[in-house]
Amino acid sequence: MDEREIEALKKSKEGYEYGFADEAEYGVTPVKGLSEEVVNQIADIKGEPAWMREFRLKALKIFQRKPELTWGPDISPLNLDDIYYYLKPKGYYAHSWDEVPERIKRTFQRLGIPEAEQKFLAGVEAQYDSEAVYGRLKNQWEEQGVIFETTDQAVKQHPELLRDYFATVVKPDDNRFAALNSAVWSGGSFVYIPPGVTVEIPLQAYFRINARSMGQFERTLIIADEGSFVHYVEGCTAPVYSVESLHSGVIEVIVKRGARVRYSTVQNWSSDIYNLVTQRAIAHEDATMEWVDGNLGSKVTMKYPAVVMKGRGARGEILSISFAGSGQHQDAGAKLIHLAPDTTGRITSKSISVADGRAGYRGLVQVLPGATGCKAHVECDALLMNRESRTDTYPYIDVHEPDAEVAHEARVSRVSEEQLFYLMSRGISRTEAVSLVVSGFIQPITKELPLEYAVELNRLIQMEMEESVG
Repeated sequence: MDEREIEALKKSKEGYEYGFADEAEYGVTPVKGLSEEVVNQIADIKGEPAWMREFRLKALKIFQRKPELTWGPDISPLNLDDIYYYLKPKGYYAHSWDEVPERIKRTFQRLGIPEAEQKFLAGVEAQYDSEAVYGRLKNQWEEQGVIFETTDQAVKQHPELLRDYFATVVKPDDNRFAALNSAVWSGGSFVYIPPGVTVEIPLQAYFRINARSMGQFERTLIIADEGSFVHYVEGCTAPVYSVESLHSGVIEVIVKRGARVRYSTVQNWSSDIYNLVTQRAIAHEDATMEWVDGNLGSKVTMKYPAVVMKGRGARGEILSISFAGSGQHQDAGAKLIHLAPDTTGRITSKSISVADGRAGYRGLVQVLPGATGCKAHVECDALLMNRESRTDTYPYIDVHEPDAEVAHEARVSRVSEEQLFYLMSRGISRTEAVSLVVSGFIQPITKELPLEYAVELNRLIQMEMEESVG
């Protein structure tokens, strides 16, 4: 590729469609930094029961004891003392679109939230900074016992159900940022699908960071009871600022016997966001868990969706795509933990690196004693757009059963002048040729997304390249 293409492929603020910010009014005076007072303030404002306050305070102590990360991307520029850990927009939650305050409504109109609901999605929930501002679930699913609420509401409205499962998949001591999330979590989704219920149309959630120096810590919990099915779709954006902000979500999924859950996400953060996420699922007997993960933007992403196959015949599949532009480090990967016999897992990881961008796969496949007859396959493909870009692969395979079938393959390729020349000789412009190569590369991921999200993911990646030839 020539220098003109490389320069245009670099991430820029001008090329980031969702880089706008709105003036917001907050119901609580913002305070930077983390302390017991901040944690207690969050519990007070939310009117939480004593057990949740105690959970938060214990998690805070765990976080304070946890050492800083000594592996992975450099996150040292992130100053955790310069973060707002809770921002509550005024008039923050509504069940109908008409009830949402105008200043927030304008933001989500620009992000397409009303349009999403018009496409007959089963449910739509939107989070603005620390709180959900809009939620709606189709009546037909409510009548069948489906619950789709903010996690904050579920603490009060479904306390027994939530408490039985909350922090059972990702405990506060799991890692440093899981502890931080556990102390200051706010918002996120709580989903419960009753036995045998199939939610045929996706539930959708949208997370927006609007304020500068903001930390967003949503906590999502999905429970699919026996023989049920749900597809949950998540999107994320943030404006561009000159200071770092933090997104550190925790997602827990419980897939019971014979159930199936698909969790799809397209995260298009701005280039000043540290995106540090813990997401893990437990799959019981004959259950299926699928993660479909798209990561664009952010200064640093560290995200490793995991499936713990706890029951015989459980299946886990993880498909991920990451795009690393100039100054970005996408450290994405996946984990498959085989605990039970006859479980199967598959990881398909694809990355694209542009300019000096760096993308990497960091993964774990573990077959523990007693997990006989297991099968796992890992496929890592990296596409380098120029000589300055970089890709890394850090696979870890730990097998304790001799009859397990575990395979790992990795490929690295470049967009070559020969490829582009071949396509251009068929009457295709250079811009379209580059786009075709990239679209073909990510096709295994986009074909698994709902149509509107597949189109959006393709479009977002192409935005990175649209100025590559004048």
